[in-house]
Parts: sequence; structure tokens; C-alpha cells
Amino acid sequence: MNRYPLWKYVIIGVALLAGLLFALPNLFPSVPAVQIASAKATVKIEPSIVTQVKDILTKAGIQEQGIFYQEGASPSVRVRVASDDVQLKAKDALVSALNPDPNDESYVVALNRVSSSPAWLTALGARPMSLGLDLQGGIHFLMQVDMSAAINKRLDSLTTDFRSTLRDKTIRSNGVERNGQEVDIAFNDAETAGAAMKVLADGEADLDFKVRQEASGYVLAATLKPSAATQLQSNAIQQNITTLRNRVNQLGTSEPVIQPQGADRIVVELPGVQDATRAKEIIGRTATLEARLVDSSPEAMTALATSSVPFGDDRFTERGGIPLLVKKQVVFSGDDLTDAQASFDPQTQQPIVMLTLGAKGARTVREVSRANIHKRMALILFEKNKGEIITAPEIQSELGQRFQISGTMTPSEATDEALLLRAGALAAPMDIIEERSIGPSLGKDNIERGFLSVVYGFLAITVFMVIYYMLFGLVSVVSLGSNLLFLIAILSALQATVTLPGIAAIALALGMAIDSNVLINERIREELRNGSTPQAAIAAGYERAFGTILDSNITTLIAGLALLAFGSGPIRGFAIVHCIGIVTSIFSSVFVSRGIVNLIYGRRRKLSSLAIGQVWKPA
Repeated sequence: MNRYPLWKYVIIGVALLAGLLFALPNLFPSVPAVQIASAKATVKIEPSIVTQVKDILTKAGIQEQGIFYQEGASPSVRVRVASDDVQLKAKDALVSALNPDPNDESYVVALNRVSSSPAWLTALGARPMSLGLDLQGGIHFLMQVDMSAAINKRLDSLTTDFRSTLRDKTIRSNGVERNGQEVDIAFNDAETAGAAMKVLADGEADLDFKVRQEASGYVLAATLKPSAATQLQSNAIQQNITTLRNRVNQLGTSEPVIQPQGADRIVVELPGVQDATRAKEIIGRTATLEARLVDSSPEAMTALATSSVPFGDDRFTERGGIPLLVKKQVVFSGDDLTDAQASFDPQTQQPIVMLTLGAKGARTVREVSRANIHKRMALILFEKNKGEIITAPEIQSELGQRFQISGTMTPSEATDEALLLRAGALAAPMDIIEERSIGPSLGKDNIERGFLSVVYGFLAITVFMVIYYMLFGLVSVVSLGSNLLFLIAILSALQATVTLPGIAAIALALGMAIDSNVLINERIREELRNGSTPQAAIAAGYERAFGTILDSNITTLIAGLALLAFGSGPIRGFAIVHCIGIVTSIFSSVFVSRGIVNLIYGRRRKLSSLAIGQVWKPA
């Protein structure tokens, strides 16, 4: 009756072992470390740099305690060292070796702190929980995105495109101009206006066209559809987030938080960063894109071999440090580029990058490419007044408004290249409307207070449960401990950012989890009062209490999911921990505690009483 099959105990054992492994790194304190990140959008951190870093430190006579490569949207390498003095020496050695030219940095080497957990735990993928800004200290920015600027930019581009298209189709108009949130084109008669609408509406599914009659003639008005305007604003937010993430990577922060808030705001949280001025400089900097022809003349090849630069040329380097001479004349710039997407060639199925230009840039590219077939055109990204060639493909045929870049690229390389091309600059301007700095000492104090609140709460529950329910109370405490273990392990495995409200949710989860065990214990007592045998009371207690436990936890989970869906910031962090705690509490209070009770009482045939405290019988 009260015996678990072997497979259930195996599940409990595996769950406890996995929880212990993933929660264990949180017991090890943080130690000094050096973080290496990319300083340029064109420089990518690869796993092979780990060997290079190890050789640099060995030559400098610096003993490291572990080198770890961290994957993700912004890959980095972290070197763990023994003390603060060694940390400073390691930083100096890495800066001088990785950045030979101080004026042209390829890597950012920043001081940081990492967990001191053993290498075998890290190899298993077990990492400590990520701490939020209020627990680690750092800088918080709230940025307002100017959505009207993104729409105005699109309308200005349409105005230029309409003029060019009408001129190419030899359709005479009396002028194309912006008028608020629409583009107006004046005509003398309705027939010409109708012909122009057919031409302009082709391929412009995002626009609504309407012809109206005025005193001076007929006007063709083009406006953005509401769905198109909404999509344009959403794209602007996403592109700004991508650009900010690329820039924040230079600060060397370990767990930056860059996420939208509402329809037109972006939250930037930089844990561990204390220099607000440096952070503003990085976030607000500009990057520009230029396309220029590669100078492949014999004179240029000779000059390239002698490291000289002919008049009218500039010298840049490709990825891998290969030098190239490009002409000063700019074919098109990033302002002319409207889109860049990774795709596949329909004929060869090879990865490519599709570029889309505005009318002005397309006209220039068409003329230049027609005269330079089989020559190379370099796409150069300028950051901090330093330019680097992203790619330099050969012009195979006359190019137009939409063309592709192909070569020996992998799908991931094509995606990265498209990202570089379109995310060099912000899609819409932003202003910092809120700024907060939190010191590391305050964060440390918050951690200590939060930890003590959880410990004291757990001890108080332990004392009450053991006194009131005796052995069953002790079983409840053990299952509560397993619940806390599972909760911390899941948060660590998901690398969820834990804030001060998250710690409050952990403390609350303990109180809610023990409530389930109280229901079970009282149900068992009730069965004993009604005359059931101890074995029957255990079975009925768990089975009949399960429905009540499930109902109460589901209703609480619904409230948590509502907070998760509609909340933001600290509320969302509280909701995440709260929802995970509900799920783990059901497993531990029912499944784990019953497994322990079955081990204690399940094989005892002649059982006369249970150690569950005083069973108060009615008079």
C-alpha cells in the first residue's frame, strides 16, 4: 500500500543529484578575473583565443586558475586569477599583447569577478545564479526612442524614391513633397495620377494610395498603413537593442540586461560597471558604413607591396589583417542602406546576404557597377574614426536597388555580416531619461540581508514543524529543503537574473511549500481520528490532500503568470521565481515527502501508531 516502485526512487535520486550539481556553484564565492571581449563589431571572439590567452599569460609568468570561453550573443573569455594584484598584472599583459596599437583596440580587457567553482562543475555547465543590479551593483539607464524620427526617415526615403521612379517611367508630375504623415504628388489630370498610382503601388504593400481633387489639379497621397507603421517602430526598437548590445559588449560587463520596456523605451542594466561616463560614451557612439571600389591597378599593387598609399586611395585591412587599397570616392553609405538580410541563393543554395538600397543609392550603384564589372567593392565599417573592411566581393553584373553578396560563407557568417551591415548605427535616436548608479557595497548588503531572511525563515519553519508534527514534521522539513535545492538549481541552470524581489519570492516560496505538507499532515491526523489504521491513514492522507494542494497551487500559479505576462522589471523577476517555486513545491511536498515516509513506514506490517504529534480526538 505504501511502497514506491524502484523507478520512482530513481527519479527522486536523479532529481536530487542534478539539483545538487547545479546549485553547488552558488556556494563558492566570486574571485578576481579578467574578461576579454570584442572592441569592434568586425572582431569576433572565437574559442581558439583561449589558447592564445594561455600562451600570453605563460610568457608573462602569470599563473591562472582557469580560462573559460562563454558563448552567446556576445561571446567572451574569462580568466580566473588568485588575487587582485595578479588580476592587474594579467590585464596589463593581455592588453599589451592583444592590442599592439593602443589607438586601434581590437579587444576590450576588463576587470571582473567570476565564481570560484571547480572546473569540473563548469565543464558540466553548472554556473551560479546571475545577480541583478540591486545585488551586484552597477548602472541603470532608461532610454526613450524617438519613434517619430523612424517614421519620418521612412517617409523621406519614400519621397526620394517616388521622384526617381516617376523620372525613370517618364511620368510628369508637378512636384513630390512631404506633407505631415503623407507624401503628396501633384498632377494636372486624373489619368496621369492613376497611371502614377499603378506604378508606385507595385511592390509597396505597406502604403495606402488615394487620389483627391484640389483647386490646382489632382494629388496622389501615399500614407503608411497602421500595421506598417507599427512594424516599422518594432523594427526600430529591435535594431537599437542589437546595436546597444554590440556596444555594451565593449564594457566587459558579465550579464548586461538590454530589453524593451513598453512600446518606445529600452532598459539598459550594466551589472558591475561603475563608470557612468564611460558607459554613456560607449552607448552613445556612432558607427557608419561606406561602400568604396577597391583599387586593383598595377600602381596600387606596387604601392601595396611597399606599404605606401597612392593619391586618391585609403588603406584598410580585411578580416585576418589583409591590407587593401580602396578609392576615396564613396559609392553609397549606411544612410542609403534600407535593409540587409541573410538568405540562400535559390540556384546554388549557398548562404548569401541580400542588400536593399534607397532610390538615390540604387541609382549611384547602378552607374558605378555598370562601369566596373569584375572589380571588387569594399564595404567598410567606421567606428571611433577607424575603418575596417567587412567584406570586399567582386561585382559580377550591373547592380540595382536590391542585390546580393555571395562567397565562401557559412549561414552563421552570413547572419553576422547582415547584422554588421544594418546595425552599425541606431535606427532611431534615443535619449537617456533615467539614470541610476548602485554601489557594490549596497549590493553586498542586499545579498547578506536576503540570505539571512531565507535562513531565518527556514529555521523558524523547521522548529515549528518538528515540535508540532514530530517525525512527519522532520520529513516535511527535508522535502522543503529539497524544494529550495530544486528552485536554486533551476534558476542557476536557466541563468535567470535574480534580484532583491527574487530573493523575496524565494522566502515566500518556502512558506507556500510548507503549507502543502501541513495539509498532508492534518489530513493524516484526520484519518487517524476517524479510526483508520496508520497505513491506511498515510495512503488516504496523501491521496485526498493532493487535490486540494493542486487546486491551491494552480490558482496561485495563474496569478504568477499574470505578473509574468504584464509585469516588467522587478515585478517580472519576482514572478519568475514565484512560478518556478510553485512547480518545485508540488514535486517536493507530494512526491519527495511521500517517498521518505514510504521508506520509514512502508515495510512495517504491524504498525500501531505514527510519530505525527498529538492526535486530538473529539470528546
